[in-house]
Amino acid sequence: MSPAVTPYLAELEAERTGWYRFAGLVRRLTPGEQTTAGYYSDPDWSVRDLAAHVGTWLAESAVQLQRLIAGTYEGHDVDIDALNDALLEAMHDQPWEICWSQANAGRATMLAAWAELTEPSEEAAWWIRKGAADHYAEHLPRLEAWVAELVERRDAGGVASD
Repeated sequence: MSPAVTPYLAELEAERTGWYRFAGLVRRLTPGEQTTAGYYSDPDWSVRDLAAHVGTWLAESAVQLQRLIAGTYEGHDVDIDALNDALLEAMHDQPWEICWSQANAGRATMLAAWAELTEPSEEAAWWIRKGAADHYAEHLPRLEAWVAELVERRDAGGVASD
């Protein structure tokens, strides 16, 4: 995406920075750690579940941006909790490789749709924030803490490295 073309240069940089922080943390984990429950509790989430959650939001953002481009967009008046539940259910119990691949594909698709936006729009900005940089920022503090805890356990011999 050329800086001269996009009206979302600051948002693009925030997305890139947030994604690389997210991906860097995830890559520090072993396969066993990626599926260890404890990222959230009640319900229990692992980093795999987080990757599925983030990835499905990226994919949903891509769909909504594509609708904006096509002129079929209906607005972002969504029940976020219900959408969270539906998106997570769609990825429930998928293996790590599927969840991580889906997150990367969701991001790529969202960025491709984003690149097609040539005019600023409040609706596009909402989906860009919700699906990308703001969403990463919402999860990064807990992810950083959980990764540190898992790595500490590993270093102490408490988690299998699979």
